[in-house]
Amino acid sequence: MSDPLKHECGIALIRLLKPLEYYKEKYGTAFYGINKMYLMMEKQHNRGQDGAGFASIKLDVKPGQRYISRVRSNEPQPIQDIFAQINERINAELDENPQIKDDVAAQKAQIPYIGELMMGHVRYGTFGKNSIESVHPFLRQNNWMHRNLIMAGNFNMTNVFELFDKLVELGQHPKDMADTVTVMEKVGHFQDREVSKLYKKFKAEGLSKMESSPKIAEQLNVAKVLKKSAKDWDGGYAMGGLMGHGDAFLLRDPSGIRPAYYYQDDEVVVVASERPVIQTAFNAPFEEVKELDPGKAIIIKKNGKVSIEQILKPLERKACSFERIYFSRGSDAEIYQERKKLGHLLFPKIMEFIDHDIDNTVFSYIPNTAETSFYGMVEAAHAVLNEQKRDAIIAGEGKLTAQQVEDTLSRKLRTEKIAIKDAKLRTFITEDSSRDDLVAHVYDVTYGVVKENDNLVIIDDSIVRGTTLKKSILKMMDRLKPKKIVVVSSAPQIRYPDCYGIDMARLEGLVAFRAALALHEDRGTYNIVEEIYKKCKAQIEYKDKDVVNYVKELYDPFTDQEISDKIGELLSDDDLNAEVRIVYQTVENLHKACPKNLGDWYFTGDYPTDGGNRVVNRAYINFYEKNDERAY
Repeated sequence: MSDPLKHECGIALIRLLKPLEYYKEKYGTAFYGINKMYLMMEKQHNRGQDGAGFASIKLDVKPGQRYISRVRSNEPQPIQDIFAQINERINAELDENPQIKDDVAAQKAQIPYIGELMMGHVRYGTFGKNSIESVHPFLRQNNWMHRNLIMAGNFNMTNVFELFDKLVELGQHPKDMADTVTVMEKVGHFQDREVSKLYKKFKAEGLSKMESSPKIAEQLNVAKVLKKSAKDWDGGYAMGGLMGHGDAFLLRDPSGIRPAYYYQDDEVVVVASERPVIQTAFNAPFEEVKELDPGKAIIIKKNGKVSIEQILKPLERKACSFERIYFSRGSDAEIYQERKKLGHLLFPKIMEFIDHDIDNTVFSYIPNTAETSFYGMVEAAHAVLNEQKRDAIIAGEGKLTAQQVEDTLSRKLRTEKIAIKDAKLRTFITEDSSRDDLVAHVYDVTYGVVKENDNLVIIDDSIVRGTTLKKSILKMMDRLKPKKIVVVSSAPQIRYPDCYGIDMARLEGLVAFRAALALHEDRGTYNIVEEIYKKCKAQIEYKDKDVVNYVKELYDPFTDQEISDKIGELLSDDDLNAEVRIVYQTVENLHKACPKNLGDWYFTGDYPTDGGNRVVNRAYINFYEKNDERAY
């Protein structure tokens, strides 16, 4: 993606089902779980780059022994940093106590981080906060083992203010308005209530406090806690939690917006944001890594019993399509094929824009995530080229000379790596004209493969803001002196803000929105901008379920291609010599390519939860009033 977007967070949960001695004997180390967690977090590095955290719980420890450990980092390489800290602590303990090198029980008692239950998190902060206090997992502490709660998630709530107010109504005094704290305190509240009820029950049965404690752990109804906690949540989420006594859970939102996968064998239960992460870390077959259904939670009790519980009534499945286009690792078997199909489905439109002239066209891509869709585009191009060769030979009716046949068969698709991203380049100069010149060189080009007056087709996975295209890529491509530059987006036009995790909060940052404004200005219909504002303003006090997305009216008068053409104009400087054309994927073809992930609200404005319409409403009001605040 040439315009960097904030990534989705990634979550990983591991429950070891055997005693630690088992892993020492079979795999040579009692730190098997920690090693697997490091691998899972690194394999989800693509999902988060400004923070990482790890938490572990030891089961069945004696009073006075530390059983919860947590480490977090917001260093530039946070995953490496937290595991460097973990390894340093482990090695220090082993150096000081060499007699416990092969004594697993002693290691568990004396060394932090080693345990049977672990949760890891990689974070890309949606709100630009990068303080250590914003890094997951979050910890709610208590001296009662089963009142401790550790939580981490891949989520964003649209109604955090409402949730905050409900906590205040419960008599709490939350320390922060952040959705992570708000959600954790809600779960913690109902966890506390459930523990209190069980304690009263066992007290009435004549059990002492000490006798009640293991009974509470055994009978604590995690599903009941989650049902009460999540009742009012509006957003997309995969929410993981560890309770101090050893229960664990991961809950997925009822629309399936955020992804979650799990795997179980006789040694481990594993949950992660992406399937190939589990496949790679545990050598698990594709078909044995299951997707957690919307509204369900995987619950792992302290005794190792695993259950899948329906916590919230499932809504229409609207799994995020950006997961498939960009965020998730392309090594997933399904995602790889879907991305190829996205490129394949674009080719008929590309042919129109190059006047069906394959011979004088060079095809390329913007590294690195668009590479798979490029393969799909190339496959479609090869198929068309083969048809042309076949038709030419048939039309010759056996009268072609050997040279003519050879010339026909030798026609090849011209594919090259044109764009090269210079990751080392840093724009350290703040003076505008010099800075713009440096930004223009973030991408370099391969010289000598594009002939003058060739067409140049270059595919990206999406065009969001268009900034990098305008300031860098198009300028560099133009140096090759092509006749026409066709920039292809494997995703449709992003027209609306996302409020479920991706950092697209401001409408005016979206190039499709700016193009629609420009078209209204061109046609003398700009008054609609104020009309939509008044409609949005009139809905401020409405309940979320009653809010209508009137921002759609801004786009209604125009075809997709009219908006694409205007985007091409906005991104083309006067000093470009080549004609610039923009080709976007259609929403219809997106659904064909990604039939299981139909969440398309950033393209269509059809939000899967009531809170989405309120967010787009507020985003438009902020735009019109020139207010820099976020819409959620």
